[in-house]
Amino acid sequence: KKDIPAVNFIIHEIHCRRNIEICPYCSDSIPKSEMKNHIESEHVQVTCKCRMKMENSLLKDHEASSCPLRPVLCQFCEIQLAFNKLQEHELYCGARTEPCGHCGRNVLVRELKEHPRVCG
Repeated sequence: KKDIPAVNFIIHEIHCRRNIEICPYCSDSIPKSEMKNHIESEHVQVTCKCRMKMENSLLKDHEASSCPLRPVLCQFCEIQLAFNKLQEHELYCGARTEPCGHCGRNVLVRELKEHPRVCG
């Protein structure tokens, strides 16, 4: 899968056929001696803490971006909680009130960023 100078092509092709395999799962070029290890480490099925099954190589990305149990911060109190609990928590958390330092009115936490425009 790389450009090879024409003068080296035959030697290169012989070397590749003897020493390199194409992974049947990801189509990467893998040394034959490492293929078993590659399949076992990258393509073995694992179960995430959310009980979803996937290839081991996809687990980190899943945990970081799409797992419903991935940790996230509340935009109002910055407490860490599971993504699937965030919406319910923020509805409650944003409905709390805090007094405005300028006008003294009690303002919903979710409206604190917009309040200075209408304060007073």
